[in-house]
Amino acid sequence: MSLKLVNISKVFKDPDQPNKQIVAVEGVNLEINEGEMVSFLGPSGCGKTTTLRIVSGFETPTTGEVWLSGKMINDLPPNKRDTAMVFQSYAIFPHLSVGQNIAFGLELKGYDKKTIRKEVDSIMEIMNLREYYNRRPDQLSGGQQQRVALARSIINRPSVLLFDEPLSNLDAKLREQMRFEIRRIQQKFKITSIYVTHDQAEAMIVSDRIVVMNEGHIMQVGTPFEIYSKPVNQFVADFVGRVNSIEGLIVGLNNGDGYEVTFGGKVKKIPSEINTLGMNDSVKAIVRPESLRIKNFQEGDESLFHGRIEKMVYLGPTVEYDIEIPGRDPIYAVTHNPIEEGFFNVGDEVSIDFSPKAAHLLKKE
Repeated sequence: MSLKLVNISKVFKDPDQPNKQIVAVEGVNLEINEGEMVSFLGPSGCGKTTTLRIVSGFETPTTGEVWLSGKMINDLPPNKRDTAMVFQSYAIFPHLSVGQNIAFGLELKGYDKKTIRKEVDSIMEIMNLREYYNRRPDQLSGGQQQRVALARSIINRPSVLLFDEPLSNLDAKLREQMRFEIRRIQQKFKITSIYVTHDQAEAMIVSDRIVVMNEGHIMQVGTPFEIYSKPVNQFVADFVGRVNSIEGLIVGLNNGDGYEVTFGGKVKKIPSEINTLGMNDSVKAIVRPESLRIKNFQEGDESLFHGRIEKMVYLGPTVEYDIEIPGRDPIYAVTHNPIEEGFFNVGDEVSIDFSPKAAHLLKKE
């Protein structure tokens, strides 16, 4: 089922200052297609959880409308909205077995025991929980408990499935596994879903599209590739992964296909879909660390910059470098496969460059 948010805003009274209002969400417009998984991504306090609670009915918008399958549902209570929430705390009943927890919603709806058992067996098979039917929640791992919570939500076949930071209580390795598990289950059932997280890697893995929020506003909506590679502003660029913002000046127009940009005297022709930049505009080339090419410096090298390794961090499959550039902000670079490609050491003089297609231009703010 499709979901549409129209001009959603939410204002709270400040409990410490009764005359002051807190704007949690303002002017949010968004349409989520049937079967689509959309993540709300942003820092704490950006409005993503408030927006999720407005969709679920646990919060009432100050202004705006929530539409589900062509019907406005503002006045419907949570239990009438055909949505289901998966919480970070799992919220499963400790006194019931796994099978009883999953069956709970169908029992409330009055299904007969034979139908309930058939549905429970089917979803437990899909969720890899079949052998745990009679176990209590305290006999399960965190990942197994989260799968139980997910199964209990899905078995009711909601129109919209809502995830409120569901993996935040798991350890790092299990969290990585569950990202793929949640995505697999969502795609299998093709349930329209909203996933709230502050973890950009998590959002990239589970999402068809990502909604980046800040201070109650939507900054950008796009696919994981668009959000990462073509951020619309500096906030999105900085929030989603590490980034280099390399200052330059437009010195030429590249026949509608981009711009000629000088970086301290050296010019690159950078493709761009932005058509609002002009001659002599100050810009920033957004370049991700893995897109930089670094090599040992040699006299006469024609690379864009010359710098010195100030810091090196070995992470197994990758090595991270902080590089000091005379007269510029430091540059952050990542290289892969260090066993094959070797290392640079702190103090090494290096040359730095990047392919024009690896850069995304933003006007300097």
